[in-house]
This record gives sequence, structure tokens and C-alpha cells, in this order.
Amino acid sequence: MKSRIFMYLFIFALLYILFQFMNAKKASEVYDKKISLLENKIEKKEIENDSIISANLDLTYFSLESNEDAAAYFEDQGYDATKLANTISDQIISQNTASKDNPIVPFVGMEGKMQINKVRLLNHKWIIADFSDGTYWGELFIVYDVKEDNTIDFEVVKSFLYPRN
Repeated sequence: MKSRIFMYLFIFALLYILFQFMNAKKASEVYDKKISLLENKIEKKEIENDSIISANLDLTYFSLESNEDAAAYFEDQGYDATKLANTISDQIISQNTASKDNPIVPFVGMEGKMQINKVRLLNHKWIIADFSDGTYWGELFIVYDVKEDNTIDFEVVKSFLYPRN
């Protein structure tokens, strides 16, 4: 009787071990598939991230922040390029008022007041700006000069108004 009990216990233990082994093998296969899928997703995201970084570098190519020569030009004159860029942008946008058109914009607002929406400093001499009156919109090419007395002169060189469709 004792031998049968040990035999049944041995068979039960053997079946239990075999069940646990097969279950662990299936779980391992499922986890390996999940890991493989996640590794593929990571690889795709890394490629996407690299392309976004490349596109960002292309977009910031013409900007004061990424133009070392322009930043050095201002630093040689004793200015912090980032602070100066913010000051110039603020000075242009601060000319927007609720009661009249921005004086830098050479067009009269037809559906409202012409306001400058966005300003991008390309380098130490040029600015591109976007303006709109809510219905009509356009862009400006501005040349600027920082004087020794810390004043900034703006001159609109080119401007255009998009046709309304």
C-alpha cells in the first residue's frame, strides 16, 4: 500500500512538474512575442523620433537661436541674443492695439484691425512676421537694426496679402 501511495505521489508530482513546465513554456513564448512586438515598436518610434529631430533642425535652421554667427554678432555688441530676440519680438507685437492697425503692417484691415500674430528672427538683420485681421492675412519681410542707444529700427522691405478664396 505504501508503495502505491508513493507511486501515485510520484506520478502526480511528475504530471504536476510536466504541467508547470508546459505552462511556463507557453508563457515564455507569449512573453517573447510581446517583447518582440515592443522592440519593433521601439525601433519604429526611434526612427520616427530621428526624423522629427531632423525636421526640427531643418525648421530651426533659419532662426536667430540656431545661427551662431548672428548670436556672436550681438554678443560682440554686449547683448544677450536670446533676450534681445524676445525684446524685438515683444516690441513688434506690442504695437498691436485694439483700436488701430499695427503701424508696421502696410495694409489697412478690412474685416478688423491688422495685427501681427507671429514673429521669427532669421538672423541679426532680418525678420519674418505673419499678420491678419481675422479674415485676410499676409506676411512681412522686415529688416531691423539695433542702434547703439538700444533703440531698434524696423523697415518693411517686402509684404504681401494672400488673396481671399
